[in-house]
Amino acid sequence: MKRSKPIAALASGAVLLAMAACGGGGGDDDNSDAGDFQSETPPVVKVPDAEGPAPAIDGSEEGGTITVMHPDPDDGPSSLDPTGMWSVTDNGIMQALVFRSLTTYRYNPETGGMELVPDLATDLGTPNEDFTEWKFTIKDDVKWEDGTPVTAEEVAFGLKRSMDSEQLPGPGAYYSTSFFLGGDKYGGPYKDGDDFPGITVDGQDITIKMSQPFSEMDFWGTFAAITPIKPGKASEPPAYGLDPLATGPYKVKSFTPNQEIVLERNENWDPNTDPARHQFVDEFVLKFDQNQETTDATMISNNEESKTWINTIVSGTKYQDYTSAVGDRVGVYPQTCSSFLAPDYKKIPEIDVRRAIAFAYDYENVWAAAGYIPGTTREMANSILPPGMLGQDPDMEPIPGETIEFNPDKAKEYLAKAGYEPGEFELRWVYDDTNQESKDAMEQAKRGYEEAGFKTKPFPYSGGSTYDVWTDPENPIHKKLNMQGTAWCQDWPSAATFIPPLFKTGEQYNTGNFSEKSVDDKIKEIPTLPIDEQADAWGELDKMINQEYYPDINVGNINNLQAYGESIGNYTYDTVQGYPNLRDVYVVQ
Repeated sequence: MKRSKPIAALASGAVLLAMAACGGGGGDDDNSDAGDFQSETPPVVKVPDAEGPAPAIDGSEEGGTITVMHPDPDDGPSSLDPTGMWSVTDNGIMQALVFRSLTTYRYNPETGGMELVPDLATDLGTPNEDFTEWKFTIKDDVKWEDGTPVTAEEVAFGLKRSMDSEQLPGPGAYYSTSFFLGGDKYGGPYKDGDDFPGITVDGQDITIKMSQPFSEMDFWGTFAAITPIKPGKASEPPAYGLDPLATGPYKVKSFTPNQEIVLERNENWDPNTDPARHQFVDEFVLKFDQNQETTDATMISNNEESKTWINTIVSGTKYQDYTSAVGDRVGVYPQTCSSFLAPDYKKIPEIDVRRAIAFAYDYENVWAAAGYIPGTTREMANSILPPGMLGQDPDMEPIPGETIEFNPDKAKEYLAKAGYEPGEFELRWVYDDTNQESKDAMEQAKRGYEEAGFKTKPFPYSGGSTYDVWTDPENPIHKKLNMQGTAWCQDWPSAATFIPPLFKTGEQYNTGNFSEKSVDDKIKEIPTLPIDEQADAWGELDKMINQEYYPDINVGNINNLQAYGESIGNYTYDTVQGYPNLRDVYVVQ
């Protein structure tokens, strides 16, 4: 999941820490005692027989408004069309509160982790023996916000819509088109009509045929992109993204693209059909592109306004002020995410140059300049897969026999092996020049590269997210670069959601244009293995990609600093989404 629009990311200039919807906070040396890096998250437990209503929460109260602040300018959605949603922020809000899907997550207070439970479906789906077919039965009594019943045909239409990669680029462009039988040739219902043989409906039963084994359809079923859509003119893009229909406990009251979403109670949501969500709050106000200094100062003041605020990004430079002012209502929360430099595989074909970049990147100084806390909200990484993910090897050496760290002399050695003298090879990258931390981070990255023997040419960008440059080969700045970037978070707890989107030939977020047939073949093969062998196979592929090709440099695993006001009741954290768990919060009256 891209850590902002997808997903989920802070596009942080020279650092290339595009946290696409990943959020994050950071700091300086004074905050070195902020806490250890939170690398483990509880495993997701499947509860196929979960039924509504959601478990009661002791002390919960009804009423009030909660305001969720997003200082990251990349977090604000330009559209609320569920089919295109693929970021931490999009899913953490809309999937949790507005759109219901085949399955969903709920918080378990005993473990602090998330459970996979049925949502629109009566269970988690029934696969055939080799996972090439899945059947879901849709509940009879779920309603749209207008009071009409949700039908299996509407769920099927939403599934078909997810394969419209042109008008509705989102996660379906990877998962639905890759796994649904015929999905690679189907352009969605607006382009190719509603007749798609890979999805059939019989009463309230939906059957999905797969082009290859797909054992994780129950997880894919959680996404907003799998929500039902009513066929017809009203749901056609792009207009539907401004006023979508809700099936969850909240509906859209107003929407200002990239700036604000206001949600109000959906009176036609039936809690007896929903095992995961509550409807305690009258309204949620989601504000984007907020001034970081102002947001921090207001939270630290503990004034009346901030009592019902949630701040999704705490600046690490203010961490000590927060702890003094709000105590344990500020905390470090884990992200199953990593951030990468992506040298262009065609423009930088020498593996030794790519290895030199790894030793030329001044990790801790760049992190600190960007506003992160080394060791707390940023941590050194040695693999593609993030900590705690099944298959991840914490002892793997991406460059055999070497420890990745800022080491200018080592970088010069690798440049020499590739045939370059100091000052001869130029690195060209883009950075966000609209905020000071990004510019400071660029300067630290530039200094480190030059100290390590590279020439440098950073390009400023003020037109929005640096993802706009990284993912658009026709962008004039993109054409000048030889190093792109991305930050990526799990779509669900599986390496299948991490390695393929970043390293499969031609994928949108394979921003470095990496392409090797041996890797593509493994990506295709692993889902066909017995389930209990797949995690280890992904781990071996992680090792192979790093040691044989080293196409991307992991420049840090990611954690968040977040805070909430004293009138926020039952604040918990969604460890799958990497976002506040809005399903269960209430206002203390």
